[in-house]
Amino acid sequence: MTETKSRLWFTISCAALFMLVLNYQPIHQYIDVIKKQKAVTADGRVDERVRLRGMIEEWKEGKEEMPIDAFIDKSWKAAIPGYNGRIVDVEASVNKMIATGAVNPDSMVYKEIPPAVSLEQLGTLPIYRGNPNKPAISFMINVAWGNEYLDSMLDTLDKHGVKTTFFLDGSWVKRYPEEAKKIAARGHEIGNHAYSHPDMKTLGVQRIQQEISRTQEAIEKTIGVKPTLFAPPSGSFNQRVVQIAQSPFQMKTILWTADTVDWQKPSSSWVVRKISRLMGNGVLVLMHPTAASEASLDQLLTIAKQKGLVATTVSEVISSNRLNK
Repeated sequence: MTETKSRLWFTISCAALFMLVLNYQPIHQYIDVIKKQKAVTADGRVDERVRLRGMIEEWKEGKEEMPIDAFIDKSWKAAIPGYNGRIVDVEASVNKMIATGAVNPDSMVYKEIPPAVSLEQLGTLPIYRGNPNKPAISFMINVAWGNEYLDSMLDTLDKHGVKTTFFLDGSWVKRYPEEAKKIAARGHEIGNHAYSHPDMKTLGVQRIQQEISRTQEAIEKTIGVKPTLFAPPSGSFNQRVVQIAQSPFQMKTILWTADTVDWQKPSSSWVVRKISRLMGNGVLVLMHPTAASEASLDQLLTIAKQKGLVATTVSEVISSNRLNK
């Protein structure tokens, strides 16, 4: 009986002490203290997974980003792609740290969160840039002439480890299939640039379809790829052109953000000065195989890298995917 009474008094004393602690400090402070204590297993070892979770919860502060919805640029009447957000995948991060032994913020694993509004939900609209928060840029090249400059430009792109998008004129592909194959063989994205370089906005439905379909056929037959991007010659288009490119051809209509106007034969230094001022997140730079673009491409790619921009394909720039630099 005496032993039972002793245990009872001990229990009552512990409860009283617990209440005394709570009365002298706010409950949330007590909980914070408990959270920060190391979890210990039955045999006295620290629970490594619990310890890592606590560290990751602290490290992820300020590292997560909300997704950005796609929207319509009312000035340009064009679609601006969204940009995925990111959150830290705590359990995947714990697993990685345990597997690799690298316990630091750089070892955290992220999961992308897509925007609520995607590019496709905005309707059938042209696109002239990527999302302003995405540090990507594309030096896209429209090809209907200028074979003599192609090899040098391809070599420069290889030097920088860059894959870009070449929009090919269908009649050019027909005349120079080996040149077209060369571009594709170097790993570049291929787009449709119509067949005979017409003023697309002046054409009727049947002719628009013909210009696009003949180019698709030439590219597929020569290279074996089916383009998903359409760049109207000289940027000439109307809603009918955009609609037909989308259906039945399932292609997005691509314009540009910055124009080298290299067909006017400016000096390469002029091109560099102009384009370097316009470089930024999501910018699409229009080029052709010309002397000016050939001479300026190397410097422009260097400047883009210095600005923290990843030079890549048009499809990558306009996607909502985050970049892995």
